[in-house]
Amino acid sequence: MELVRPADVRAAREALAGVVRETPVTPSRALDAVTRGPVLLKCENLQRTGSFKIRGAYRRIQRLAPGERAAGVVAASAGNHAQGVALAAQLLGTRATVFMPAGAPLPKIEATREYGADVELVDTLDDTFTAAAAFAERTGAVLIHPFDHPDIVAGQGTVGLEILEQVPDVATIVVCTGGGGLLSGIAAACAPAGVRVVGAQAAGLAAWPPSLAAGAPTSVAGATIADGIAVSRPGEVTFAHVRALVDEIVTVDEEAIARGVLRCLEREKLLVEPAGAAAVAAVAEYPQRWPAPVVAVLSGGNVDPMLLVDIVRRGLVAAGRYAALRVRLTDRPGYLADVLRRVGQAGGNVVDVEHRRLTGSGAAPGTVDVALTLEARGHDHREAILADLAGAGYEVAAE
Repeated sequence: MELVRPADVRAAREALAGVVRETPVTPSRALDAVTRGPVLLKCENLQRTGSFKIRGAYRRIQRLAPGERAAGVVAASAGNHAQGVALAAQLLGTRATVFMPAGAPLPKIEATREYGADVELVDTLDDTFTAAAAFAERTGAVLIHPFDHPDIVAGQGTVGLEILEQVPDVATIVVCTGGGGLLSGIAAACAPAGVRVVGAQAAGLAAWPPSLAAGAPTSVAGATIADGIAVSRPGEVTFAHVRALVDEIVTVDEEAIARGVLRCLEREKLLVEPAGAAAVAAVAEYPQRWPAPVVAVLSGGNVDPMLLVDIVRRGLVAAGRYAALRVRLTDRPGYLADVLRRVGQAGGNVVDVEHRRLTGSGAAPGTVDVALTLEARGHDHREAILADLAGAGYEVAAE
């Protein structure tokens, strides 16, 4: 298979001039402290449609023959690719139909419609691909794959060209990866320049390690909060690029991704979706592993507000700043007050109390469980609170 070349990426960049934004690169002092070297963030979360996807979608549709474009395009997506295809089609004057799962976040569905696409809702994400392929066969519309096409790869690679210009001495680029379109494109643009390219994948759904080990795309099962990279099998085109050009694939767990989202919010003042935070999580989880300067690509910022609440809570728990405790005590006046007093004196902030009287549990009569949700300053502070309660004779455990 012929790989996308730097010249192909440069041609895509010319086609995208005036269409996409050259997103900023911003230094991260918080990550500098972890890695002991310069770390910068490439902010594709500030791109049009909220992610890098417009780059590849526009290039793919722009290169269609006039007859193909007249027939319209169709796509299957739960969010970012849907919006990228919708806007690209609108800008290029063609019709777009996008199949989305009925459970997709409402803001993403509405945004796709606002960009001019006809949105068809089906039951599941797997059903969207089946429906999109059937629609293409029935109507002659061109199916725009989210990652597995050379034009998609070339379009996404323009992110890499911008990084080379914005950070001329870049040594390593860390990129989140699901299907591999963005990773392949950046590698096609930057690996020939001697830049190390690293893919970061969610451990809960990591198809790349077994695929590379097997020498061919391999399907895996799993789940992850990083829905933007929740891909169970790499593509043929992207596999060829990753195997030839990418230096390393690492995985990050759900807690690390949640901490990455929280880090971007608190320290960088940037709203980043879980997939976009995977690169930040990798840099934090593998400190000093790669030569600096390191650029972490924030691939997108489209996150459902309700999911964001849950992710931030998970990030706080993972950082030791939010904890749920169970304290067993005698059900008599003053004991609960004593527990709350001790937590307060230790510097903890109780945000929720649930008083559970035990029946049929085998516990001594008159014993209760008190569930406490509290805020702490980190793992050491949380452990100190537990130790203080245990030292006072209470049976205490973290839930």
